Amino acid sequence: MKRIASALAVLALIAVVGLLAVWHVVQAPTAVFAPPRVVSFRPGDSMTIAARRLATAGVVRSATLFAIYAELSGRANRLQPGDYAFKGGEAMPQVLAHLNNGDYMVVTVVIPEGMTVRQIGERLEQAGLVCDYDFDDGARRGALPQALGLGPLGAEGYLFPATYRFSPLARMNDILAAMLGRFFAILTPAVEERLFELNLSTREMVTMASMVEKEAKAPGERPLIASVFYNRLRIGMPLQSDPTAQYNTQGVTERAATAVRIPSAFNTYAIAGLPPGPIANPGLSSIRAALYPAHTDYLYFVARNDGTHIFSRSFAEHQRAIAEIKRMTAHPHVPNG
Repeated sequence: MKRIASALAVLALIAVVGLLAVWHVVQAPTAVFAPPRVVSFRPGDSMTIAARRLATAGVVRSATLFAIYAELSGRANRLQPGDYAFKGGEAMPQVLAHLNNGDYMVVTVVIPEGMTVRQIGERLEQAGLVCDYDFDDGARRGALPQALGLGPLGAEGYLFPATYRFSPLARMNDILAAMLGRFFAILTPAVEERLFELNLSTREMVTMASMVEKEAKAPGERPLIASVFYNRLRIGMPLQSDPTAQYNTQGVTERAATAVRIPSAFNTYAIAGLPPGPIANPGLSSIRAALYPAHTDYLYFVARNDGTHIFSRSFAEHQRAIAEIKRMTAHPHVPNG
């Protein structure tokens, strides 16, 4: 019995020593890396796959122990996909926490309403993500816009303005897919039904919304501006929108007074109806205005100095509104009326 007890004691001691050794490996930090080592995980990757990649990169000392530790801690199924930069000097619990918390590398880019494809490309280049000319070419003529049948201008108008968080390793198609995905997410069955009621294609609606976006400064005026354009379309009157005349795919913007005299497929002073495609990427408020314009009989609007507009039903009213704005500009302290 004494021998059995002694043997059990030895086995217990070995087990304890083994557990301590394993726990030491789990808790021991790795060396510090310079530069950081990037490890990527994609949707659907298991923790076993993640453990192998981490071990190969030297981020953890043992793939097997890391996978077992993640399983025993109950966090093996909480891997957040992304591109992670590890500086080293961390133990397995800290590494697993990064994977569970989604502490992956991100570049945050804000895309405001009303930007063109060219301007978005410039902003993405400033963020260090893509070359602006490559983005412009991909957004207009790339495989993804062509597959979606977005038309001759490609993704212009369909890149939804929002705040995006991209991996610094993101490819151009990843960025385009994220922006286009946000746009198509708003094309709900209710929106499709509304387009049918208005007898508009998606491209025509986005084109209208882009014009509203470029004309409107005061948010509450968007449905009014949309109503003016729809009223003009209904009676066959040219839209005469300065931003359409100023638009071109090269990103060079002429002054409105010059642009309206330059022949162009987008010059709505010279052509009837909508331009051949969107002139910018509109936000949700302008898209809603294009879908639900105000019910008015306005045919004209002119901008005040504060960005709001005076809306008129006739050319005579419009002329008086222009004269009033000129008077207020020349004598800003004279009371109106």
